Amino acid sequence: MSYTVLARKYRSLTLDEIIGQEPIVTTLKNAILGGRVHHGYLFSGTRGVGKTSMARILAKSLNCLKFSAPTVTPCCTCESCTAINRGDDIDVIEIDAASNTGVDNIRDLRSNANYRPVRSRHKIYIIDEVHMLSTGAFNALLKTLEEPPDHVKFIFATTELQKVPATIQSRVQLFEFQSIPVLQIVGQLKQILQKEGIQADDVVLRRVARYANGSMRDALSLLDQLLSFGTTVLDESLVSAMLPSSHDERLANLIDAFSAHEAAQSLKWTDDCLSHGWTPERFCENLIEYLRILMLIHLCGPKTDLVDVPTQVQDRVVSQSAAFDAPTFVYMINVLEELRRQVKNSGAGRALVDAAVVRLSMVQNFTSIATLLNDLEPSRPSTSPHPPMPPQKPTPPASSVRSAPSYNRPTNSESSYAPKARPTASRTSEPPVKSPPPRETRTATREELTAVQKDPLVRQALDLFNGTLVNVERPMNAPTITPSKPEPEISTAPEGED
Repeated sequence: MSYTVLARKYRSLTLDEIIGQEPIVTTLKNAILGGRVHHGYLFSGTRGVGKTSMARILAKSLNCLKFSAPTVTPCCTCESCTAINRGDDIDVIEIDAASNTGVDNIRDLRSNANYRPVRSRHKIYIIDEVHMLSTGAFNALLKTLEEPPDHVKFIFATTELQKVPATIQSRVQLFEFQSIPVLQIVGQLKQILQKEGIQADDVVLRRVARYANGSMRDALSLLDQLLSFGTTVLDESLVSAMLPSSHDERLANLIDAFSAHEAAQSLKWTDDCLSHGWTPERFCENLIEYLRILMLIHLCGPKTDLVDVPTQVQDRVVSQSAAFDAPTFVYMINVLEELRRQVKNSGAGRALVDAAVVRLSMVQNFTSIATLLNDLEPSRPSTSPHPPMPPQKPTPPASSVRSAPSYNRPTNSESSYAPKARPTASRTSEPPVKSPPPRETRTATREELTAVQKDPLVRQALDLFNGTLVNVERPMNAPTITPSKPEPEISTAPEGED
């Protein structure tokens, strides 16, 4: 007899056995009990979170032969339920959209949908990975999906919801499946191991649940791998030998070199990582994950449930997490992520890696923008024990070029300004500085204005700033400028002409 993997052996058979999708289960139960079952459903979410299992359970709830109407507790023993569990029921057609992407396949579906089911109440089409259908196939399905026969139900499943056209999504009820929490995966694994007669430490189950990344199927596949070792006890040493550890000695040494600002030692440990078969891209991914663990421990403490660190290296990881602050961790992760993208399409990947490693080993030379702004802030408190002197207002110049009419120009007290005086320790011993009295001025005459306009420096300034000379102020006792006589024009006629 062939071996049945844990993911198939312990697949959920009823709505109550679904793990981590309680809101969706409640909604479907109420729809069945209230007689409000829709003709189309779209289940989206990452791999291994129960989309196909939910579709089969819904099909069993609608077609269970033990009950005369749809039920939320299918028997799972009648001919219809057992055939649906095997995936070969004649009235529940499962279609893999990845291998049936054309318009012809949808045309066959439309023609067969008109025939009533053979023995069940509903003919149900379960289309897995529906986003793989072609545009023509989606268009061919629209009319049937909007107004199907009364006996037809559609259940779609996809891992890439953004690829499903909006015209399809608007004709069905959408349910987005969430990643399964770690604690719920651990609880399910404990129940399965009890049925299998296997003992396991909590550390092992948590490690498996974290590597599953929210997927129950991935967790069961990893558990299958551990059970293949042939032991009845799963301890931390076994899981460290079988599964890749989140802690790597070479990466730990590289982080120590970063914290010591030793560029040469950092390059040595980088070469050690790459010489053990790591590609530059994988090097970046592993180092990013290690820095993420350090950042979470730095922010959330060593007892956080967000990371899983082996007990034998926990002290070293905690000490490394205190070597940098949170902004530095963010900066280092951003540098490595940018490096990961660059090395994928670069012919000089090793040079880019070495340059980034040197950059991270010199991270103490980089200052955050907030620190720079605080250093440049002029209003920061002064270290002087005496308050600063108020700024003095200088007298405006005797003549100036203005860009506004004279009747709108501000007075001397309004238009004058001066930089803030810097406080000094000996300010109290100095006499107060008095501003000189304002000088009396007069408006220039028309002849003076014309003379100023002809000045080469004034013309150059006006042309440079595209300005216009509006007014000229002269000291009261300045002599009046009289226009000079125009110079005679020099004839430029060619020789021989009058």
